[in-house]
Amino acid sequence: MSEVAIKSAWFDNRVTLAIILTFLIQAVAALMWLGAAAHRLDVIEVRVNQQAPIAERMARLEAQMVSATATLDRIEVRLDNQGFKP
Repeated sequence: MSEVAIKSAWFDNRVTLAIILTFLIQAVAALMWLGAAAHRLDVIEVRVNQQAPIAERMARLEAQMVSATATLDRIEVRLDNQGFKP
């Protein structure tokens, strides 16, 4: 084999190896990124599940506040009708 053919084959192998190595590094980086994203989603999911009872309780408190406001409005109307002025 001539020296030019040997250098050409060596160059082709080196380029091919570099391309394969680049793809492998990118694939590993992508898998690491996906793993980190999945972990973040898991953390968010746990937080949302922990906050569900709190949200339910807040909804009940809001309904109680609406009821209390309506009751106070009725009391004010009765006092106004009876002529009570502060």
